Formats: sequence, structure tokens, C-alpha cells
Amino acid sequence: MRIRGALLVDPVPIARVLAAGLADRPDGDAVASLEQRWSYAELDRASRRLAGCYAALGLSRGDRIASLMPNRGALLVHYLACLYGGFVAVPLNYRYTPVEMQHGIDKSGAAVLLFHDERRSDEERLDAPSLQRVTYAAAPGGAEPSFEEMIAGADPLEPMEPVDPDAPAFILFTSGSTGPAKGVTHSQRSFGYMVASAAATFEMTARDTVLPGSSMSHLGALLFSMAALSQGGTVAVARTYGPDEILPLLRRDRPTVLCMLPSALFQLVRDGYAGRDDFRSLRLVRCGSDKVPTELETEFTELTGLAIDEGYGCSETGLALLNPPSGRIVPGSVGQAAAGFELAIRDADGRELEAGQQGSVWIRTPSVMTGYWGDPEATRTVLRDGWLDSGDVMRVDDQGYFWFCGRKKQIIVHDGSNIFPQEVEDALLLHPDVQAAGVVGLHDLVHGENVRAYVVARSGRAPTEAALIAFARERIGYKAPEEIRFLDEMPLNPTGKVDRVSLKRMAADAHGG
Repeated sequence: MRIRGALLVDPVPIARVLAAGLADRPDGDAVASLEQRWSYAELDRASRRLAGCYAALGLSRGDRIASLMPNRGALLVHYLACLYGGFVAVPLNYRYTPVEMQHGIDKSGAAVLLFHDERRSDEERLDAPSLQRVTYAAAPGGAEPSFEEMIAGADPLEPMEPVDPDAPAFILFTSGSTGPAKGVTHSQRSFGYMVASAAATFEMTARDTVLPGSSMSHLGALLFSMAALSQGGTVAVARTYGPDEILPLLRRDRPTVLCMLPSALFQLVRDGYAGRDDFRSLRLVRCGSDKVPTELETEFTELTGLAIDEGYGCSETGLALLNPPSGRIVPGSVGQAAAGFELAIRDADGRELEAGQQGSVWIRTPSVMTGYWGDPEATRTVLRDGWLDSGDVMRVDDQGYFWFCGRKKQIIVHDGSNIFPQEVEDALLLHPDVQAAGVVGLHDLVHGENVRAYVVARSGRAPTEAALIAFARERIGYKAPEEIRFLDEMPLNPTGKVDRVSLKRMAADAHGG
């Protein structure tokens, strides 16, 4: 069974992503944070100045520029400068360790690194003698050129010949949950299709203010920001993702679209002292990147009167699924096919399955990546005959709504039955005293794998292990964990999801204890 989204005719010319805003409201806000605002004219001018300075460093089209930056409006200036100059942007997660930074630099072959000065001690540990550095927020008079000086005093880069649409534009590193992070490569064309699809699927207009409450070093916030700019809207930049940053932006800028990870939205709902009026400006609350627990949906709706619009996407394709914003939002579903997307559910042999059957999601779209940078073998394992095998397990109902079941590589096989960690975590999160949950499988000679859960309890309200196991068993039966370990803090991977690799390692280090 194949499901197609709305037709998508033309990609956004990604090097002209500001065109609508520059034409219709050049002095209107393009980017706003609690510390700074940029009009469309200012954003365009700063980006062209930075592009000219990058070119003056001796860079040519196709050269890679890595960035190690916290969430700031400056990141959008940097990305636009790369697009204007034909350079390839390589965002590095700001939570990266020096080892992960080194991998990103080596894998991409970056010629320049833009980094925040507070990460200088980590930057100095890099083994990259030919790498040029550009600093952000450094004291004046430093040895390296500074971002602030570049955008303040340089001559803007004059419009150049259009960049080859098949030339690379971004290398986005995956979270590395199954090994070293791979560099997902998008061309000017594929990224332009991705932006056009997201704008259409979100039903964005110039009247929208979008608050992407996650890191623009990852595809989600980067994509949603570019989609808003492509329509002449405004991007409200959250420097951090806790209530202390998100609530002031909700109250001051009155965004119409809010995008957050489940863990951050949970914190906003439970610990942010938010009231219903704080959310009144919103027409759409998109939550994704990890499964949205039922308890979060319930608590959010009780607080705000709004439904969470769950979606699904991946770095390789962009936003593939979303509950239609002006249509029917089905709680628990990750939505319908996005504009320009075709999806199919297939079995292990590649045969298409009927509605209601679980299988791997295959995706066909003009926004699919060109491949993994420098890794043709890994590319061949997921790209076949124009389709991407996502590695995620879903089912689709007869109304075209998709339901996320889990990730193939994280399935726990207990007594011959498949158990997805997400469904066990969802059951545990229904308990009022559970703040976070992560589930992994442990090898067992008798049962194949047993289910172990790691739980963070809400302050001062820890349930007993036996009571929590019984609670889960009442809801999911044999899938309930055999054992539970309590943690002070849940490990998260660089994209903010529960880090099951670390939990597996934690279990192995404890020898099953």
C-alpha cells in the first residue's frame, strides 16, 4: 500500500530563500531572540558580508565550513552565507565532545570552523593543523578573525552566478546511535525541495512566527526556520530549550507555530509555570523527533486546550509525515504524508503490505539526500531504486494516518515476541511519579532478551520497583520490564532523545547488576 502527499511542483531556490521577505517587508522582523532582532534587510546584508569574508579566506565553491555554535540568530546568518557563496555548511552539535568534533571535521574535510569562544579549550584539542578558525563572542583583538567583525565591516558579496542545484549545500551528522555519525548530504536542490515541502505541509504564510524550540544544528529546527523565512515569516530563536527561555518568547513574540522535542515540552508543561494564556497565539504545536507519550498529549491538552500535532521526519528526507494542521489531528498518529512525499510499508523482503500491517517505512521524495558523505557503501544500504529504507517500523490505517511502532535496530525479542522500547516507555510515563524512562533489552539465555527499564522519578516521589513493574504489566502485559533501575538523570544523545546506547553500555558495565 502506497500513500502519496500533495503534489509539490517547484523547490525553493535555496540561495534566494529570503526573496519573499526582502520583497514584501524588508524592514520587518526575520529573526528575533531575547537578545537581538534582525530585519530581512539586515539578515541579508550580514549574510552577504560574511559570505564575502569566507571567500576572502581563500575558500572556493564546494569547500566545507563547520560550525560549533549554540542556538543563536548568528547561525542563520552563517547558513545563509554558505548558501550565498556556494560553500557547504557542516553543523556540529554543540554538545559534541572533542572526539565527536574531530570525527565531524575529519569526515567532512572542513576547511574552516566557526566556533563559540566558550568552546576554545575543546577546539584547541583538535588535530587539524590546516583548519582555519573563525570565533564568535570572543574578546576583541584575538588571533582569529571574528564573526562580529566580519558582518560589521566587510563589503557584501555581490550576487554571483547561480550555484549548481546538484552541488552539496549541507552535511548533517546523524545522532550516531548505531555507530559513528554519518554525514547526511543534501544538495541545493534536495534542500530546496525539503524547505518547500515543510512550508506547504505546515501551511506557512508571511503571517506566521515560528518558534523552533530545539537546536538549529539539527535538521528539524534548521528546516522549520528556513521554511518560515521562505514565506516571509519570522523565526523566534530560543537560545536554550527550558521554560526560562521558551516562556518569555511565547509571551513576547506570540508565535503561531511551536516545534519542540517531547522531553522539552514535558518540562514546559510540568515545570514551567505556564498558563493557558501563554499558548493562545499558537495555531500549531508540532512535536516529534521521538515518540510523543500519551501522558504528554493528555497533560498538554489539559493545560493549553490544544492538540499536539505529532510528525515524523529524518535527516535523510526532511519532514515526511504530519497531522494536517487544518484537518483532523489524530492523537498518537504521526500523521499523513507530507507534500511531495510517497510512502510505503514493506516487509523484510521488500514486499508492500496492506493497511494495518506493521513493516518498514520506505520513502520516495525529491528531497531525499544525495547520500552519506564519503560513504557509498552506507548509502547503498538505504537508497534503492529511488526509495529510502528508513529503518523505522510503522503501520498505516485506511485513512492514510501512520502510526509509529519503533525502530528496527532497537527491537527487543523476548520469548520470540517483538517488543519496541517506545511502547514500554510510554506505559511507564503514564505513572504520575515517573519523569523520564528509557528501555533496553539485555541478553538472556532462556528468553533471548529481557526488558530492563531505567527511570527518573519525579522529585521526592519515587515508586518502588515492584509497584512500577506491576503498573506497567496492567497496561502492556508481557511487554512490561522484568527489572527497573532508578537514575538521577536520563542520558540523552546529541539530538535530545533517550540515549539507549548509553543505557546499554551502562547495563554492560554493571554486568547485569
